[in-house]
Amino acid sequence: MNTNNINGPEIDRIIQLMTRLPGLGRRSARKATLELIKRRSDLLIPLANAMRVAADRLIDCPKCGNIDTVSPCTICADKQRDSGLIIVVEEIADLWALERATAIKGLFHVLGGHLSPLDGIGPDQLNITKLIERARDSVVKEIILALNLTVEGQSTAHYLVDSLKEVDVKITQLAHGVPMGGELDYMDEGTIAAAIQLRREVLL
Repeated sequence: MNTNNINGPEIDRIIQLMTRLPGLGRRSARKATLELIKRRSDLLIPLANAMRVAADRLIDCPKCGNIDTVSPCTICADKQRDSGLIIVVEEIADLWALERATAIKGLFHVLGGHLSPLDGIGPDQLNITKLIERARDSVVKEIILALNLTVEGQSTAHYLVDSLKEVDVKITQLAHGVPMGGELDYMDEGTIAAAIQLRREVLL
């Protein structure tokens, strides 16, 4: 029996799309899809509507690279934040992780990845030029490099330090609590908070 055609094309399409999400294999995608179908009224329909609205309204923040439904994003527009502090992260998931930790209330800058010459990702493919422009603002006093402690993340950090050496701004990076090879999105809030509080200055 061919089990590939036991569902209608609409259901198969949902399963196929779900498998594109990180951490969802074919089996997990089928289970998630089945749960959505079983809960059509209270989950599937509201989720579909919410995703449709979000898809229509999502905007890349021109200032920091975050994604929101308003421009500038909610974080950049928050007057309660320390505008003299910019926290540099690789991806939006890292921004969310730091926000969950609630350890610091500065502004963010999303690079959109890390340097990876083998993958064809150089400085021009990342949101680095805008960061340098922001760093030159006299209001900015400190830049925290909250990059993942991977080889690529630290290579990117070294490149940023070199690029910012002519700018009169203090540069720090996350310290204790973040293990080598660790990624921010997978860490608990306490670990992230400790890393922020124990950050150290990067010597030029």
